[in-house]
Order: sequence, then C-alpha cells, then structure tokens
Amino acid sequence: MSILVFVETDEGKIKKSSLEAVSYASAMNDGDVVAIAFGEVDSAELSGVGKSGAQKVLHAADQKLNEGNIQAYSTGIAAAMDSNGASSLVMANSSLGDAVAARVAIKTGASLASNVTSLPDTSNGFKVTRSIYTGKAFATVELTGDKRIIAIKKNSVDIKEDGGDASVENFAPEIPESDFGVKKLSQEKATGDVLLPEADIVVSGGRGMKGPENWNMIEDLAKTLGAATGCSKPVSDIGWRPHHEHVGQTGVKVSPTLYVAVGISGAIQHLAGVNSSKYIVVINKDAEAPFFKAADYGIVGDAFEVLPKLTEALKSAN
Repeated sequence: MSILVFVETDEGKIKKSSLEAVSYASAMNDGDVVAIAFGEVDSAELSGVGKSGAQKVLHAADQKLNEGNIQAYSTGIAAAMDSNGASSLVMANSSLGDAVAARVAIKTGASLASNVTSLPDTSNGFKVTRSIYTGKAFATVELTGDKRIIAIKKNSVDIKEDGGDASVENFAPEIPESDFGVKKLSQEKATGDVLLPEADIVVSGGRGMKGPENWNMIEDLAKTLGAATGCSKPVSDIGWRPHHEHVGQTGVKVSPTLYVAVGISGAIQHLAGVNSSKYIVVINKDAEAPFFKAADYGIVGDAFEVLPKLTEALKSAN
C-alpha cells in the first residue's frame, strides 16, 4: 500500500503547503509516499519533493493541466490512487485542494476530513483532529471508509528536509475531454514580492496608519522581514489598499508563522482570518485594543514611532 499526496504548484514551483502535506504523509508511516503533480513543473522541483519524504513523484505533464483544472485533476488523482493501491490521499487544505478533495471523495468513495492539524490516531480505528469554528475549537472525527482523504491545515506540520531525491515518473491518466469543458479565459494575480496565501510572514496595517501615504512604513517592514503585506477590511473598503490585501473572515484567510498587525483594533471578523497564525504581534497605541487579547506579543505605542525603529533594528540585525 502507499499514500498518495497531491502537490500544488505555482509558476512551476512546489508550494510550501504541499511540502507540509508530503511531510505529514511521511510521518504517517503507512507505506511508501507517492506524490502527484500536474502541468509543467521544473524537474528539480519534482525530485526535490523527496527531501520532504516522498519516494516517487507521478508527473502528469500535459500542458492542458497547467491551469488548475479541478475536474481533470480529480480524475487524474482518482486514477493514481487506483493504480498505486493508495488507501490514503493527503493534500493541503486550500481553495484548490478543497474542491479537488470533494470530487475525489465522490469518485473513490473515500472518507474526507479537512483542516486536519495532527497525525491520525490508529489505536482504535482511524481518527484525526480538525480545526473548526475558524480555529476556536477542535473536533476529533473518525474516518470509517476503506479509503481516506486528509486535507492538512497550513502551518500545522513542520517540513521534513532530510530525505533524498525522489524518482520521477511520467503519468498519463485517461482524462475525458468533458473534464476540459470549462476554460480559463483570463487571470488576475495579486502583485507583490510575496503573496498572501503562501506567505510565511504577513505585515498588515489598519486605519491607525491614517492614510495610504503612510503605507511605506508597512512596506519597509515587510520587505525587511521578507513578508507579504495585508490590511484590514475598512482600509480596503475606503480604497487605501487593494481588496486582494484584505485579510479577514470575508477576505483572505492566512496561516503564517508570524502575523504583525499595525494599527488594527482586532474586530472579530479580522481575527477569524488570522487566528491560525503561529505567532501574532500587535502594535497599537490603544492599550485596550481587543487585538492584544489574541496576541502572543504586543507593543503599546504609536506606529509612526515604533515602525521606523523596529525596521531599522531588524536591518541592523541582518
């Protein structure tokens, strides 16, 4: 038996969240770990998945699979599970992963658990722990099917880096033309050196920044940390920042290792989008700001005084 891992790519590179999924599968110790990737991907990227614990990578390299086609990916993954005798499928919990996982579950009759945060407990059945209610609680669920699909919550697994190179095999599943009935005509990608959904560090600003002309302080700190920039909903609503930077329940939900909130009060809608962060640092001159209750570290002070000093200190330390 083997464990199949669906790895997502972006511009030919394996996403960090997918390497977490490979490492999770490796830690399950339930057979060989086989990864599957679609579309044009750099060969070194594919073999490098072995460092995270995969022994083999199946590469469906057809150019028609470059665009993240949910139907075609689901068909290909279901075929790979069958041909490799995989009883478990592991993937990152993402917008693409969620849609693919649901379809593969229907095709294979597998049990599905999403937002999983820990390794399975197999002492009495097959149970996993899920993050629920936007990270405010956890649920233990039992997967009773012969096949299982596990979608891993981002940043809940440390990436393994001590494995060897994986072998790469061409994989050409039979995908019906009907799976390509929907075509992507155009795509607008968020701009920036680091994009929010994949960022390991995020620096966000709120109305406490007083205006878009002061955003250079947020950007300077983000650049120093190698971080993505975000903002609160009111900031995007009044046009200070683009809507794709809006972090929160109705915007982009993030799970970085470090989230820095500057001049953001901490409304519940914003907290719902960031409370999966490993560490939260809050900078606000209002000591009673609700965000401090959710913070791991807090700085009570004027952002216009704190940010330049913090950025300069970080530059000096590098």
